[in-house]
Amino acid sequence: MKRIFSALVAALCTVLSAGAQDTDAHIHGHVIDRNTGEHLPYMVVVIKGTTIGVTTENTGHYMIRNAPEGTFTIEVSAVGYKTQSHEVEIRRGRSYEVNFSLEEDHIQIDGVIVSATRSETTRKMSPTLVNVVGMDVYDRSNCTTVAQGLAFQPGVRVENNCQNCGFQQVRINGLDGQYTQILIDSRPIFSALAGVYGIEQLPANMVDRVEVMRGGGSALFGSSAIAGTINIITKEPVRNSAAISNTTTLIGGSSAMHNTTDINASIVSEDNKLGLAVFGQNTAKDAWDANGDGFTELSKISGQTVGFRGYVKTGLYSKITAEYHHLEEFRRGGDNIELPPHEAMIAEQTGHGINTGGLKFDWFSKDQKHRLNVFASLQHISRDSYYGAGMDPNAYGKTTDLTWVGGAQYVFKAGRFLFMPSDLTVGLEYNEDYLRDNMWGYDRITDQTVRIASAYAQNEWKNDKWGILIGGRLDKHNLIDGIICSPRANLRYNPSENVNLRASYSYGFRAPQAFDEDLHIDNVGGTVSMIRLAEDLTVEKSQSVSVSADLYRSWGDWQGNVLVEGFFTDLDDVFALRELGFNDEGILIKERHNESGARVFGGNLEGKIAWRDVFQLQAGVTLQNSRYKEARSWSEDVEATRRMFRTPDLHGYITASYNPMKNLTLALTGTYTGSMLVEHHAGMLESNVTVETRDFWDMGFKAAYDFKVYRSFSLQLNAGVQNMFNSFQNDFDSGADRDSGYIYGPTLPRNFFFGIKLMY
Repeated sequence: MKRIFSALVAALCTVLSAGAQDTDAHIHGHVIDRNTGEHLPYMVVVIKGTTIGVTTENTGHYMIRNAPEGTFTIEVSAVGYKTQSHEVEIRRGRSYEVNFSLEEDHIQIDGVIVSATRSETTRKMSPTLVNVVGMDVYDRSNCTTVAQGLAFQPGVRVENNCQNCGFQQVRINGLDGQYTQILIDSRPIFSALAGVYGIEQLPANMVDRVEVMRGGGSALFGSSAIAGTINIITKEPVRNSAAISNTTTLIGGSSAMHNTTDINASIVSEDNKLGLAVFGQNTAKDAWDANGDGFTELSKISGQTVGFRGYVKTGLYSKITAEYHHLEEFRRGGDNIELPPHEAMIAEQTGHGINTGGLKFDWFSKDQKHRLNVFASLQHISRDSYYGAGMDPNAYGKTTDLTWVGGAQYVFKAGRFLFMPSDLTVGLEYNEDYLRDNMWGYDRITDQTVRIASAYAQNEWKNDKWGILIGGRLDKHNLIDGIICSPRANLRYNPSENVNLRASYSYGFRAPQAFDEDLHIDNVGGTVSMIRLAEDLTVEKSQSVSVSADLYRSWGDWQGNVLVEGFFTDLDDVFALRELGFNDEGILIKERHNESGARVFGGNLEGKIAWRDVFQLQAGVTLQNSRYKEARSWSEDVEATRRMFRTPDLHGYITASYNPMKNLTLALTGTYTGSMLVEHHAGMLESNVTVETRDFWDMGFKAAYDFKVYRSFSLQLNAGVQNMFNSFQNDFDSGADRDSGYIYGPTLPRNFFFGIKLMY
């Protein structure tokens, strides 16, 4: 064993030393704040086009040793500052002093994104509009899961859809959650089963940022990217650091509590060739009963997540990155939570074990004209479940799901192609998903295998003023006859440095397969409701068009940004649900079938303003119209309507932070949800009805103070309130005959929280 270990260590050292050059050429300097002159620690300094990078020390100084010979660009970037670069001609045996004076950027002009083209670019130069949810938003709003923070983006809403199990949906531009593609580090590894509870299971502390791209994205990411794409970028180790925190929340003024503990740590070798970031979260939330009927409106949830992301730089121009996380979660809703589920009148209970991981290899040429990316990701889910009513001992089930994706992508950077410099991107991708859902109590077994082979190509002509992108993707889906072609076209025009104009067209599709909500069973009126797929269900298709103007302005220490966007999506053969009645076991059957189609159009308006790092305000509003092409009725006893359900015509958000002193942060956050239509099934009611809800203002406040404890250690104390005006649904059904799906509006009642965080 010792010999094997020694051999592995020797092999790793050999790989790491390959390509290394002892040039005795060194680059050193400092990074300061342009306004204050303060030296800035933990700024990332890289030699572009290589894997070489360091972070500044506590004193704001840095040193790069044995830099490669040639002409290179030295670049500095950090959250809250504009990216700055200097070109240096490096020669053997010489030292160079390169200093940086950074300008603050609190509106993310130079933020790096990958979702627009599947390659890194800045938000300002992106050919299509991509919004970024940073960790500052999650911190201000006291969000502990990925799903919670997404509400603070234009065109995006997060809602709870079940009183028993608490599964949530993220809706983009007025469309259901199933129209949104979820990615982890740009990989479509989120399966149908993962979509039931998945995005709310992911802890926020594993995330570096979340990129939201509205509109069809099948040309880049394949099936289900119709309303938009949510790309979860996990944290990469940058410097040696550690943090542990705990937050306790009091739910709805009751004794119910929610405790969350987060742990993060990262370590980077002195030469920056090895890095590892680890994270963990433990969460425990009590069930909560809003109306005292003994049945939950918020389910009981407990879960643990651990994971890591690490890298090995195998040379000056190559790098291997690995990511893995494991999640265990239990959730239970209904009545008599302390009893086994089959001894309760109504119970929904699930236990998840999820393993997700990915591996990628990046290589780029010395002249920076060629880049190759080879990747593979895998996710395995095991779910034990109980969906039952009336103390049914046969309502247990077991679901397993294995998803994997592998592929390669090549980028060629041409100095000039036809009329402008361009980036050509081509790629191959293969995705398989094996799902087995056995609800033996209801005699329902779902065996589904999905295989998708894909090829994509796009060319982006770009300079500082223009960006023109034309591309497409071919998908061969084993459940669909023929090959699906998804084209895209994007145009960017920058008439000046502070104005971005964009127009885009994209195509999207959804395959006729089991989706997330089909694997979830509702309790309606004390009976069980299940969804099945119609035999003639065909592909749902979409075409999306959007135009936008992104305007930036700086005056003195103030920065501002205004975004105006218009969008239009046309859906054909849209998926819809209809009730078929009860089967012999007394189960209400709903069928997913195709209807003529729907149109969604509207606009987003977003504004940001910041005064240095003292005051920041961001707000957005969405006005939309979501209508079926023909009036439809979800039940025989309700009037047909063209309006889409659970889609308000008006919604928005606001976030603000104020630092009256360096160590004190005051934050105000809120979301507005306008009136919408919601289905209310018979049970407690005598017949089905369509309800038009009222509107809601969900406002929160948080105060945080940081103490210097010892040298590099600091301690933060924070406290606040969520949904301070208790703008919450007040007409829940009562008793065992309730409709558990009749829930709408903010996901939480008024909550008070307090927390502590120790950082290194």
